[in-house]
This record gives sequence, structure tokens and C-alpha cells, in this order.
Amino acid sequence: MATTRPRFNIYIIIFLIFFIFTSCEKRDAKTQERTKKISIVTSLFPLYDFAREIAKDRANIIMLLPPGMETHSFDPRPSDISALHNADVFIYTNIYMEPWVENILKGISNQNLLIIDSSIGVNFLKAEDHHAHKKKHKHGLLDPHIWLDFSNARIMIDNISEGLIKKDPNNADFYRNNAERYKTRLVEIDDKFKKSLTNCKKDIFISGGHLSFAYLAKRYNLRYISAYDSLSPETEPKPKSLTKIIATIKQQELGHIFYEELITPRIAETISKETGVSLLMLNAAHNISKDEFASGATFTSLMEKNLQNLMVALQCQ
Repeated sequence: MATTRPRFNIYIIIFLIFFIFTSCEKRDAKTQERTKKISIVTSLFPLYDFAREIAKDRANIIMLLPPGMETHSFDPRPSDISALHNADVFIYTNIYMEPWVENILKGISNQNLLIIDSSIGVNFLKAEDHHAHKKKHKHGLLDPHIWLDFSNARIMIDNISEGLIKKDPNNADFYRNNAERYKTRLVEIDDKFKKSLTNCKKDIFISGGHLSFAYLAKRYNLRYISAYDSLSPETEPKPKSLTKIIATIKQQELGHIFYEELITPRIAETISKETGVSLLMLNAAHNISKDEFASGATFTSLMEKNLQNLMVALQCQ
């Protein structure tokens, strides 16, 4: 008996060492799975920022649209196609905003690429609903600027978080919790818009940019006039439209006209000189400048600045 007990103890020690080693190995494997970063490619800035808020340090995120470039002049480059070949997830806004998506995806051989259409389930506005001339536009019949209605933005966030969970289920709770926190933040901003834009002397704003702000105007019961007769800034405003805007500014005794980000405010400046009104920025957040990108600008910070400028233009108390 005395000779078997030490041997028995050795077996126990060997078993414990093996158990501890395999347990640590399993834990390390699970930790590696949980901390492995997924690669996300987004098209426009709102999607980049939404994905950044949801995935945080669990993903490497790039934006196809280079900072400082206007959306409508963007044409995917070979490097963009290469990025999609190597990505885990691609997020785009909708086919009306990015009509090039269908063609570019046909040439992608990456079978593991998860494609997220962020517009699934959102409430689209028909372009004609806010366009006096009732014409069809380059983008089609639907207004693509869906993120400027915060209720739509929350749906977009759900679509993104659900896609990331599908692609990376090990971090499901992390993505879901971040998405819920961000949606709460958007609700707070939405409520701030509603409260701040309620007691204003004016209920109409005018933009020298293209038709970007119909969603914002509808959500807060505002009237909105754009100098452009198209969703694309590549077309020229008609003289009749400019004459109508100048007359409206004088009749309504407005003090400001808005210009849009990353577009030369030539039309807004012309109207300003004709009427004496001041220029203010209203940011549709398609994209941001290089300096804004470097300084860490966010979708919510852009919207906060929009609210401040709207309050000035609408003469809110």
C-alpha cells in the first residue's frame, strides 16, 4: 500500500495539470475569438459613425468615401474593390443613395462578405412629395437622405447591429448594448430638436444646396425650400426657382439662407447678395472634411450644430 500511494498522487497531479492546461487553452481560444477584430467597410459617413459607435474596438472600420469628397462625385476606385475583397462586412445606405453598389458587388468574389443594406424597414419619402415640379430624379423616386430622420437612423442602427451580431456572434451582447445606448442618445437629440424648434417665430428655412433636408423638415413640421430642382447638385437651379426664393425671403422677412457641406456655396452667396441675408451651414452629413475627420467629428456633433443654426434661422426663443 505504501508503494502505490505516491504513484496514485502522481496520477492526480498529472490529471490536475492536464485539466488546468486544457481549461486555460479553451479560455484563451474563447478570448481570442471574442477579441478578434472584424473588418468593416462603409460607404458614407453616417454609416461609418454608426458602425464605430456599435463595434468600437472590436472592428477595423474604413469609409469608402474619402473625407472631403462630395458624395455625388464619388466613383469607386480599384482600392475600394480590394477593400471589399478583404472585408468581413460591407454597409451601405440604400440603392438610391449609392446606385453603384449593385455593379461593384457583382465583381466581388468574397463569399464571406456580409452585405448590410441599412435602409431595410425605414420610412422613405417620395422625392415628389417635396418637389414642386414633380420630376423623376437621378436617384429614382425615393429620397435617399434617410438618416436625417432620427427614427430612421435608429432603424439603420438596428440593421447594422443585427448584421454584426450575425457575423460575430461571440460579441453579440457587446454590439447590442452599444446599439441601445446609441439609440438612446439619438432619442435625446430628437427630443431636443422637437423642444427647441417648437417656439420659433419662423417655420420655414431655405437652402442654397440640393434637396437634402426633406426628412428633417417633415419630422419637425417645418417648411423647406431648396434652390435646386433636383436631388443632385450637378444640375443648375432654374432662374424661376431663384426668383421665388428671393421673393419668399422678403415676404417672410427671413434673415438667413443655408448652404451645404463640401459644396461651394455659390447659389447661397448669390441669394445672400441679392437679399442681404446671412449664410449658415446646414450639414446633411453625407461626408465630413479632412479636418473634421482628423478631429473626431461625429454624426451627433454635426446634428447638434445643425440645431443651433436652425434655432438662429427660425428665430427660436
